Formats: sequence, structure tokens, C-alpha cells
Amino acid sequence: MKAMVMEDDSWPEDALNTIIGLSHMQTIVTADDLSRELRRPPVANWAGQAFSRARSLGYIEAVGYRTSTSKSRKNGVLRVWQRRIREGIQS
Repeated sequence: MKAMVMEDDSWPEDALNTIIGLSHMQTIVTADDLSRELRRPPVANWAGQAFSRARSLGYIEAVGYRTSTSKSRKNGVLRVWQRRIREGIQS
């Protein structure tokens, strides 16, 4: 018999709201920032999906790359995001 897996169904929405909030408080936002502010995602690729969703909804835009400061990422490369401003309207 398989053990029942308890998933954190609210994580994707919490992540989106955290990304939006961070983009209003900081000039740039990375996955390192998200991991410092929010609990770990139950599925490894959910953080990337949250940034993709925020981008597709028009809240953020990619502006470059940098090296991660997280020990678990071992100096891996991160995408750098900033709040998207559309024709005088700030997201």
C-alpha cells in the first residue's frame, strides 16, 4: 500500500503573491529571494513555474542572470527579474 502524499496546494498562489510583493519592495527579484521568504515548494520545479506565471501575467520581466548565493545551489546561475512597468502603469 502506498503512503498518501500530502501536497501543499496553496504554495503556487502563495509564491505568486510573494513574487509580486518582492517586486514592489526590491529592484530585482530572484529565486533565492523567494526561497528566503517562503517555505520550500513541495515539487522542485514549482518555483520556476511561479516566476513563469508572474511573467505571463505581466507582473515581472527578465533582466538578466547572476550567480546564486544559496549554498544548496552551489553558485548556480539564476534568472534576475524586475517589476514590469507598462506605459506608465506599474504592475
